[in-house]
Amino acid sequence: MALSNSSPQSGSAQETPSVGAGEGQASHAGPRVDHFKLENGMDVVVIPDHRAPVVTHMVWYRNGSADDPRGKSGIAHFLEHLMFKGTHKHQQGEFSHLVAELGGQENAFTSYDFTAYFQRVAREHLGVVMEFEADRMTNLNLTDEVVAPEREVVLEERRMRTEADPAAQLDEALNAALFTHHSYGVPIIGWGHEIETLDRQDALAYYNRFYTPENAILVVAGDIEAPEVEALARETYGKIPARGEAPKRNRQREPEPRAERIVKLADAKVEQPQFERIYLAPSAHTGQKGESEALDVLSHHLGGGQTSLMFRRLVLERKLAVSAGAYYYADAVDESRFYVYGLPAEGVSLEELERGVDDVLAELRRDGMSREDVERASTRLVADAVYAQDNQTSLARWFGAALANGGTVQDVLGWSARVEAVTVEDVAKAMKWLQKRRAVTGYLLKDEAAA
Repeated sequence: MALSNSSPQSGSAQETPSVGAGEGQASHAGPRVDHFKLENGMDVVVIPDHRAPVVTHMVWYRNGSADDPRGKSGIAHFLEHLMFKGTHKHQQGEFSHLVAELGGQENAFTSYDFTAYFQRVAREHLGVVMEFEADRMTNLNLTDEVVAPEREVVLEERRMRTEADPAAQLDEALNAALFTHHSYGVPIIGWGHEIETLDRQDALAYYNRFYTPENAILVVAGDIEAPEVEALARETYGKIPARGEAPKRNRQREPEPRAERIVKLADAKVEQPQFERIYLAPSAHTGQKGESEALDVLSHHLGGGQTSLMFRRLVLERKLAVSAGAYYYADAVDESRFYVYGLPAEGVSLEELERGVDDVLAELRRDGMSREDVERASTRLVADAVYAQDNQTSLARWFGAALANGGTVQDVLGWSARVEAVTVEDVAKAMKWLQKRRAVTGYLLKDEAAA
């Protein structure tokens, strides 16, 4: 069980290709994908991959922490934990024990826009895990004796991951300052004082609202073909009655930002000061055609690795930082985020590093990206996506996240072509989103006095 909310400060690359809102045909051979619906409204995606006799089975729900009711933050993640507590048919731990006995793997994760559950097993056991997963879509059995201890588990998880980690506290404060009205400003795990109030009735109300076949997506990738998956899906998930119309997401729109915000956090536990800035930017689903792809190319050129502009200027040439980069999240239902960040070199203040970052951004605004820069960045992005197709779990995640966020299978398959179509002019226009009035700047400082 995990929170799907990675930090850019680790310098990690984007795990999946961004999913855009436009249609298109990929210029590179993508995976073969079948997509259909069951009669009860459940989406099914099948991605054959016959290199090994295993399958990855995932069920995605179109709800995440951003759909938590006001005052009940953390309920989506809390319910993810409770989904492992057994049903009226199967005792607590029975499903997990079965997966382990079969030599498989399982987990679940909650993000802002979706919750997902998955198992990876030998292909002959697919029907069994589908039966168990279908059972807990409708027959979850919760008692106060189960709910109360698990709430303490979640509170301890928050204490360990956030309250004991100054960098995580800063990230939480930055998001809360960036999204002043939208629920993306609330941490996925929830606020501690609200988690303390969550109870069995809250969990069941959320479960009954969102855990329906119309709101779910089944993704199977691996050594199997669509007809076999369809037959198994009809025998398991297909027996779950439709509830009617899929639930609606009730979210507030973030107002247009007008003032730069600065957040500083000092703590004795900080060993490495950090600079971070988050810009409010359009996602693939809220931006104009081609806008998110241009932001993808821009982020890669600006801060995507040791050949990027920020790394060359700040680390190699000016020696202001030991690490620097940029990162963009395209995959969000609503407005998203564009990050720039850096770790200062010894003896360099965060103010100096910030001025260096602003110098790089000013250079990019003045000189722009050349046609060769754009082609190099888009080629690398597409190559990374092609290489990632070697992993069937990554494939399953691409398509599951796309459909959960309101996209389509064709959005994923056409992503490479859209990235390759980005022009110098598109990137220049995308720079308009990187304005300080649209951003929150964060300083993570050593607290020398406390130390």
